[in-house]
Amino acid sequence: MSKIINLAVALTLSLGTTGTAFGAEFTKGKVKKIDEKAGKVTIIHEELKNLEMPAMTMVFRIGEGVDAAKLKEGANVEFVADRVNGKITVTEVK
Repeated sequence: MSKIINLAVALTLSLGTTGTAFGAEFTKGKVKKIDEKAGKVTIIHEELKNLEMPAMTMVFRIGEGVDAAKLKEGANVEFVADRVNGKITVTEVK
């Protein structure tokens, strides 16, 4: 019985850490500037609820797997941002 409980706890914890992509909330913004060479994008964005940040203009790192073609200057985007290795990073773009 103890092994079953331990397995259930381990499964619950692993789902809790990997399931964030399913619950990711997209935020609306407008691309102000992109620096593909540096891997950064400046976005004028609405509130980032998951990071507890008000609406503002800020520079983000462009995460691995993000289609930089969707990040054209002047483009309206919906994106997900999160902390990756301590840096605020765009992790997904619609």
